[in-house]
Amino acid sequence: MPSVISSIKEWPSWLRPARIHIADDTHANEKMINLNAVVAKKRPLVYVYDLPPEFNSLLLEGRHYKLECVNRIYDDNNITVWTDQLYGAQIALYESLLASPHRTLNGEEADFFFVPVLDSCIITRADDAPHLSMQEHMGLRSSLTLEYYKNTYTHIVEQYPYWSHSSGRDHIWSFSWDEGACYAPKEIWNSMMLVHWGNTNTKHNHSTTAYWADNWDKISSDRRGIHPCFDPDKDLVLPAWKVPDAYVLTSKLWARYSMGIRQKLAEEFGSSPNKDGKLGKQHAKDVIVTPERSEDYHMDLASSVFCGVFPGDGWSGRMEDSILQGCIPVVIQDGIFLPYENVLNYDSFAVRIPEAEIPNLIKTLRGFNDTEIEFKLANVQKIWQRFLYRDSVLLEAERQKTAIGHVDDWAVEFLKLTEDDAFATLIQILHYKLHNDRWRKQVRHNKQFGLPHQCLVSTS
Repeated sequence: MPSVISSIKEWPSWLRPARIHIADDTHANEKMINLNAVVAKKRPLVYVYDLPPEFNSLLLEGRHYKLECVNRIYDDNNITVWTDQLYGAQIALYESLLASPHRTLNGEEADFFFVPVLDSCIITRADDAPHLSMQEHMGLRSSLTLEYYKNTYTHIVEQYPYWSHSSGRDHIWSFSWDEGACYAPKEIWNSMMLVHWGNTNTKHNHSTTAYWADNWDKISSDRRGIHPCFDPDKDLVLPAWKVPDAYVLTSKLWARYSMGIRQKLAEEFGSSPNKDGKLGKQHAKDVIVTPERSEDYHMDLASSVFCGVFPGDGWSGRMEDSILQGCIPVVIQDGIFLPYENVLNYDSFAVRIPEAEIPNLIKTLRGFNDTEIEFKLANVQKIWQRFLYRDSVLLEAERQKTAIGHVDDWAVEFLKLTEDDAFATLIQILHYKLHNDRWRKQVRHNKQFGLPHQCLVSTS
C-alpha cells in the first residue's frame, strides 16, 4: 500500500489511477515500471491501525460458531457462502477500508484513523470463552466490551503519536452490536462512532435491550462517562449487512422487544388474532400487522407502498429491507436516528410517526396523495444502493473469479449496479467532514503530503 509520495512502480496495478502526473517530460518514453512519478491520491486519506491480534484476528479465529460475526464463509470447494448476520457490516467495512485507494500507511498524511475493534465477535464469545473473563464485569457483556475498547485506546495512545494531534476527534470506531456506542468508554467519546443504533437518548435515555447481559445502565460513569449513545453532530448510523441475493435485487416492483412499539401497533391494527382471538381495534383489509412469518417476505415488501421500520432489541434491519425493496419506510422510534439520517433528507423518501401518534397511523398514511407517494418512491429509487455493501461484495467476486474462475449470480447482478454504495457514501461523508468539521479549523495539524483541497464531487 503506497504513500502519496511513492513512485508509480511501487503501486500494484489494481491501485494505479487512470492519470499519473509526471514532473519531468524527459521520462515520457520510458516504460511505466521505470517512471519516478508522484501519484496524487484523493482525500480523505484513512489510516487503519494494525492492532494486536486479540482485538480482531484472534476473535475471528476462535469464534464458537462459524457463521457468527462475519459476512461470509467458504464451502469445501472454496465457493463463497454469504451469511445473514446483520453484524457482518463491520467486516464488510473493514475489508473495504483495507483495500481502498483512500487508505494510507503513512499516518502523518492521514485525515482519519480507523480503529478496527470487532465488538460483534467479542460479545458473541463473552459468555463462555475461556480467555474472556466475566468475573470483573458482573456478567455483563457490555462491560467486557467497554473494557476491550478502553484497552485499545490505551494501546494506540502508548504506541502511536496520532491521537494527541486532535484529542481523538479524527479517529473512527465501529460499534456494531444492538446498543451501539452506548457502552463506549469515556476516553474515546470525542471520536466518530459508526453504529447501527442511533439513539440520542432524548426519549429513551436508558438501556433498551431485553437481554440483561447487554444492559449498560449498571456500568459506572467513572468508566462510561455521561454521554448519549449517538451524537448526530459527529457520528454516523450505517446500514446493517444484508445477504447479496440476486433474487432480491431483481424482484423490485417499485410500486417486550422493540420497546413495546410493535405491540402497540398490533393492538391498534393487528390483522391476525392475538392470544385472546381478537383483531386490532382499527384493523383494515389493506393493512397487514401480524406476528406470523411471511412466506415471501421480500415480495410482500416489494408489493407494498409503506413498510414499517421499528426497533428490535436495539436496532433492527427493517430500514434496509424497506429501502432495498422499493418501499416507503414508516419510521416509529422517537429520538433514534436511522442510517444516514443526519446527512440525507429523510422527509423526501420516508415518513416519521411519533410513538404517541400510533393510533393515528393509518389516517396519517391515507392522507398522502398519489403525487406525494410517487415523489417519495422516486427518491427511494435514487438512494437504495447506498444501503448495500457493494464494494465488499465485488472484492469477493473478484477473489472468487481469480482464484477458481467461478462467477455466481450475485456477482453478475452486483456488477450491474453503478450508483454509490454504503462504502462510497461513508467516504463522501468523511470528505465533507474533512472540510467542514469546526474543530479542524481550531486545531490545524499541517499535513506534509497529499492534496488538501481536492474534492470527490462528480462532474456528471
